[in-house]
Amino acid sequence: MVLTPTLTGYVARGFLAATLLVMAALIGLVALFDFIELLRRAATRPDVGYSIPLQIAAMRLPFVALQILPFAILLGGIIAFWRLTRSSELIVARAAGISAWGFLTGPLVVALLLGMLGTFGISPVSSALLARAERMDMSFLRTGGGLSSLAGGRLWLRQADRALDPHGVAIISGRPVAMRDAPGAGDPLRRGPRFELQEVTVWRLSADDRPLARLEAPRARLIDGAWVFEDAVSFGADRRASPAMRVSLPTELTPDRIQDSFASPETLDFWALPRFIAVLEEAGFSAVRHRIQFQSLLALPALALGMALLAAGFSMRQTRRGGVAQMIGGGVAAGFALFVLDKVSNEMGEAGSLPVILAAWAPTLAGLLLALALLLHLEDG
Repeated sequence: MVLTPTLTGYVARGFLAATLLVMAALIGLVALFDFIELLRRAATRPDVGYSIPLQIAAMRLPFVALQILPFAILLGGIIAFWRLTRSSELIVARAAGISAWGFLTGPLVVALLLGMLGTFGISPVSSALLARAERMDMSFLRTGGGLSSLAGGRLWLRQADRALDPHGVAIISGRPVAMRDAPGAGDPLRRGPRFELQEVTVWRLSADDRPLARLEAPRARLIDGAWVFEDAVSFGADRRASPAMRVSLPTELTPDRIQDSFASPETLDFWALPRFIAVLEEAGFSAVRHRIQFQSLLALPALALGMALLAAGFSMRQTRRGGVAQMIGGGVAAGFALFVLDKVSNEMGEAGSLPVILAAWAPTLAGLLLALALLLHLEDG
């Protein structure tokens, strides 16, 4: 394989310019439709002007960019490689003894760097802004929702409880009241963010699920790494009730983690996902969606690489052998097929029909295999 720095840089610059141009066009188109939909929803609320939908749409832009990045690489690559083929520059390069694998080095490096930028750079910004956008959407454009809309109005949590058993667990059930800041002065229970439950019941179990005690309290507060139960009555193994007292139960849950567990995984920082998944599973929540999101972000650089290879496979043929319309249509159809595969595999992963890693990596592996088959047929077949 012959590598020429000048040709590699030239092809890479053309590929990057086309990809960024396509990305800007797609982001603008999606943002426009998103803004129109937000305006439609805001029209039923006289107290909401144009600024709120505009802010929400603007904060969603990094998330939109992250979602369309693979398709921008695919379409941008098709445009860039087709221009090189139409101008016969690739024919000249091949006549000089440079194979397709030689002049693809630059675009592949660019695609890999764009994928890494999406995972490690854009993703944290996207999650933070998307979380703010969803909070604004919930506050100004939606009615209901949140923890108070859970079935039956009750919240169920599971966490470690090592006070009675080194490997024990506690099942907490109650009606969520609010999450708020309580800047009190003297009482430490009234400082910092606070999450409250009412009509609380706690089942304290051993490692083999043997009941150890039951706790009943009219109110519980989550503050400073502990649940604090007010006027709690404890029932031991002998079912005798203890006098009402304040009981504290250590926990790794925080108000933000409880709220985040019901939010979409896209609103969580990529770097915080592994730790959050561990805490989520310890608390008894399902972390399948968060695991799929984490693996999908890890697979993004490889998916970007596959999209660049796929673009080369569809666009480096001579125009007279298939036509421009067939070439672009084939590339778009392949991208749409991968999009459908991604959605189907994610749904099957969330349902437990597929392992999480397979559900997240299936579109990437399919794209890479299809692209390599096309390029091998084009170059060596």
